Amino acid sequence: MKLWDKGFSTDKKIDHFTVGNDRELDLLLAKYDVIASKAHAKMLGKVGLISEDEAKDLVKALDAIAKDIEKGKFKIEDDFEDMHSKIEFMLTEKLGDTGKKIHSARSRNDQVLVAMQLYLKDELTEIKSQVKVLFDLLIKLADKHKSVLLPGYTHLQIAMPSSFGLWFSAYAESLVDDLYFVQAAHKVADQNPLGSAAGYGSSFPIDRSFTTAEMEFATQKYNVVAAQMGRGKVEKATAFGISSVAATLSKMAMDICLYMSQNFDFISFPNELTTGSSIMPHKKNPDVFELIRAKCNKIQAVPNQLIMIMNNLPSGYHRDLQLVKEVIVPALQDMHACLEMMTFSLKEIKVNKSILEDPKYDYLFSVDTLNELVKSGMPFRDAYKTMGKAIENGNFKPKRDIDHIHEGSLGNLCLEQIKEKMEKVLA
Repeated sequence: MKLWDKGFSTDKKIDHFTVGNDRELDLLLAKYDVIASKAHAKMLGKVGLISEDEAKDLVKALDAIAKDIEKGKFKIEDDFEDMHSKIEFMLTEKLGDTGKKIHSARSRNDQVLVAMQLYLKDELTEIKSQVKVLFDLLIKLADKHKSVLLPGYTHLQIAMPSSFGLWFSAYAESLVDDLYFVQAAHKVADQNPLGSAAGYGSSFPIDRSFTTAEMEFATQKYNVVAAQMGRGKVEKATAFGISSVAATLSKMAMDICLYMSQNFDFISFPNELTTGSSIMPHKKNPDVFELIRAKCNKIQAVPNQLIMIMNNLPSGYHRDLQLVKEVIVPALQDMHACLEMMTFSLKEIKVNKSILEDPKYDYLFSVDTLNELVKSGMPFRDAYKTMGKAIENGNFKPKRDIDHIHEGSLGNLCLEQIKEKMEKVLA
C-alpha cells in the first residue's frame, strides 16, 4: 500500500530501491507520526472538514496504535511503503471511510517533516540531559582531584604544570560550548511545518496555530515553501550540534587512551572496564575509549554527508531528501551510546597522585622558576636567557611550590562560574 497509489503497480526493483530501509527507521519515528496525526485529526474536526465524532474516533484509534508502538507490537510489513501508509491502513481498517479522511489537507511531505522534527526535539532534549550528567561528573572529578598535578603538553612535548582539576573541568566547560550548538539545533527543530502539505500549502481552511499549540511547538514555520526547505536543514542543524559534542568526547577519549598507556601511566580503570589480548596476557586495552573516539569521529562526518546530499537542490521536494533519515538517525543513536559509556566509565577512573615526582618532569617548572626572577625585578627577556643557559648547562633547579591564582588557572578553577554557565545555557 502506498499513499500515492493510483491503482497500478510499480516494478518490484523500483519499490526496493526507492523504499530502502525506511521501514526499519520508521519504527523509531512512528510514535511521532501518531502524535502529529492526532493533532491533525483534532484540527480537521475543529475547522469542520470532518465531524467532531469522526475526529474523536480517529484520536481514539490513534491512541490504540500509540499503545501498540509503546509495547513493541507495531510492525511495518513489506506490503507497506512506510509508517504513514501502515498507520492510515490501520485507521481505515478500523474506522472505514473515517480512516480515509485523515489525509485531508496534508501531504506525506509535511507528515515526514513534522514527525522528524518532533523526533529530533526529543532526541536533542535527551542529549542535553546526557551532556548535563557527564558535565556534573566532570565537575565533581575536577573538585575531587584539583590538587593532583599533571604534566601539560604542547606539541606533545613537556610544557607546563597542569592538574587533574584543570583537565576534568576543561572538558566540562567545553561541553557548555557544545550545548550552544545543540540548543540552536533544537530551536530550528521547534517550528511546526504541518500544514505546508507538499510545500505549497492547501486550499482547505486549516488552523496551523491550533496544531502548533497541540504539538507544543514554540512557533510555526510560517512560509510553506520555507517549511519544505527545512527538510534536511533541520537534520543538518542537529548534525552540527551533535558533532560538536562528539568532538569534545573524541578528544577526551584520545587523552584517556594516551594517559592509560604505560609510557604515561597517569590514569587507570578497573579490569572490568578494559579488554585483553588474544595472545598477550598482560594487556589492558582501552577499547571503550577507542570506540568512543571512532564513533565520535564518524559523527563529525555527518554534517558533510548531509551537505553532499542536499547541496545544489532547488526549492521544493526531491526524493534525495529521503536519504537524510538514514544518516541522522544512526548518528543520534551513536551519540547517545557514546555519552552513556563515557559517563559510565569515568565514574571508575583512578588518577596517579605522584606523576610529577619523576625527575623527567622537572622542566615543567621552568616557566614558574623564570617568573620568580621577573618578580624579583629582572626584565623578562633577561630572565628567559638566564633560565635558558641554566637548562643548557645542567644547572636548572626547578621551583616546585608553584602558585597559580588567576581565574581559570590550576589554583583557581572557577568551578562555580563554569556551573553557572551551564545552568544559563540549559535555561
